[in-house]
Amino acid sequence: MRISIITLFPEMFSGVFDSSIVKRAIQRGKLEINLIQLRDFAIDAYGSVDDHPYGGGTGMVLRVDVMDRAIQSARSGKETAKTERVILLTPQGAPYAQKKARDLSRYTHLILLCGHYEGVDERVRDLVDEEISIGDYVLTGGEIPAMVLTDSVTRLLPGVLLKEDATVNESFESGILEYPHYTRPEAYRDQRVPAILLSGNHAKIEAWKIKEAMARTKKRRPDLLKAQKDRLSRGR
Repeated sequence: MRISIITLFPEMFSGVFDSSIVKRAIQRGKLEINLIQLRDFAIDAYGSVDDHPYGGGTGMVLRVDVMDRAIQSARSGKETAKTERVILLTPQGAPYAQKKARDLSRYTHLILLCGHYEGVDERVRDLVDEEISIGDYVLTGGEIPAMVLTDSVTRLLPGVLLKEDATVNESFESGILEYPHYTRPEAYRDQRVPAILLSGNHAKIEAWKIKEAMARTKKRRPDLLKAQKDRLSRGR
């Protein structure tokens, strides 16, 4: 997979992408990251990429013509709608979730637009395939959301994780939270590992995991159980 990130601050990505799973994915040839400096497509010698909003208002707005040129430069020209996806990272976008990460992992090229300042010219929205938000809060720009999306998608790419089933038995993959995990020491400060996990009875252990996952979801994220119930109701 190739991920092209259009940003005013490419230097922000160096520490994140130079370590852990993303770095290993790049080294193994599973991932290519292309950081594109938006100012390279500025309208003048001063590197202008934004302007004052029509009608007044606070802040500056990224220009549609500059963004358009940057997007066109990122496109390979060989990709199709089924293999390439252009995404605007914005708090007004659809909420990001694990299902979307898995959907995006099936593309061969993602182009991520990092907004900044007061936002982007409204006409930029006509240049993208979708808009994504990582949460109901406002950040300085789209760089951190781009890191989140890249990390979550990368770990789903075939051959990136040594144990690929690790991406299946996780929170949100099945619509509920993951069961509790324990490791050594067996006893610590009057707390012991549940005896069932030491029993060697795999059938009972699996049943325990399901029970604990459901109980944890009910306590911490009842909205997930409600969403599952609603989906089942609509499917009938």
